[in-house]
Amino acid sequence: MPDPGLAGRVATARVARLATIDPDGRPHVVPMCFALSGGVLYSAVDRKPKRSRDLRRLRNVRERGWATVLVDHYEEDWSALWWVRLRGRARVLEDGAEFRDALALLTEKYPQYRREPPPGPVVAVDVTEWRAWTGAPGDG
Repeated sequence: MPDPGLAGRVATARVARLATIDPDGRPHVVPMCFALSGGVLYSAVDRKPKRSRDLRRLRNVRERGWATVLVDHYEEDWSALWWVRLRGRARVLEDGAEFRDALALLTEKYPQYRREPPPGPVVAVDVTEWRAWTGAPGDG
């Protein structure tokens, strides 16, 4: 687990990017809402319109079992920039206690999910690697 400040930046961020690997080895990247609990990052398939319920990110996780997540912050003052990259084994949860707990975490973090809870499934990333950078002098 990283230092608490770094974990706090990640936990309070509102959006991240999930990268998985297609069968032909190409990266597949999508934006996502997420919640962090200890060393596990969760993201649910929500009710926003999708072309299909057979999502590529879910197939990629099921078939290859790895994911990378990028959480970042941008502003015009470049000394305030930062990013955190998390990598780990990924799983798709469709039921059970961990699935319900993940949905509860997401619902607590995002008011939109309180109004319209995500049906799932949930992607769980068991984070094994944290890498970070910041634009603050002496902090990167």
